Amino acid sequence: MSFSGSTTGSGSGATRTSLEFGRTHVVRPKGKHEATIVWLHGLGDKGSSWSQLLESLPLPNVKWICPTAPTRPVAAFGGFPCTAWFDVGDISEDAPDDLEGLDFSAAHVANLLSTEPADVKLCVGGFSMGAATALYSATCHAFRQYGNSSPYQVNLSAVVGLSGWLPCLRTLRRRMQGMNDAGRRAASLPILLCHGTGDDVVAYQHGEKSARILSSSGFQNLTLRTYEGLGHYTIPEETDEICRWLSANLCLGGT
Repeated sequence: MSFSGSTTGSGSGATRTSLEFGRTHVVRPKGKHEATIVWLHGLGDKGSSWSQLLESLPLPNVKWICPTAPTRPVAAFGGFPCTAWFDVGDISEDAPDDLEGLDFSAAHVANLLSTEPADVKLCVGGFSMGAATALYSATCHAFRQYGNSSPYQVNLSAVVGLSGWLPCLRTLRRRMQGMNDAGRRAASLPILLCHGTGDDVVAYQHGEKSARILSSSGFQNLTLRTYEGLGHYTIPEETDEICRWLSANLCLGGT
């Protein structure tokens, strides 16, 4: 499945009240609890697929929360239902953004983080569509509001996106203009993006353009890691980089 060639429009019309999130899997820290990261899976996947990998990472001070997206019709599949954080048909500046679906999932992530201890750093990350939702959450953090103007009340400390893209990128720079507070929040938020040049699902150009738009819009503390030949999956070199980056940017302790 490739997002790059679909001509189907987004916005399947599924009402949010009819959507229910699936099972949430939690990986508890083995050491002192210093950070909580909500990790979002890709299209058609589930939270348990990532919880097993995340539990094996050498980050004993991190609590991982791995929710499962609602099952909903997806335009990229001709309306066939699968787990998805929002509806998507095509990844391009001209394609419609499912703003209602993005807000719905970003609010779920914020709710999961809102009950964490006050002294714990709060983060969001994900793979593919999960990465897109994480990056959308980063913009909500900067604006302190969702796309529908409701207040976004979680203070994020870091965002990680693997093999993903930035939704609503065509309007981001315009919205940031003249918003000094949003610019300060954007500049201080560490973001790590990782993408393979061999990705045939979310093409590398989408990841690279997302990084460029984010940086030019004020998200200056952004790192883009490129993996030559890597397809739409993750490898140990990538997870090693995530561990190093999180440890450094969250100032995580040892065991």
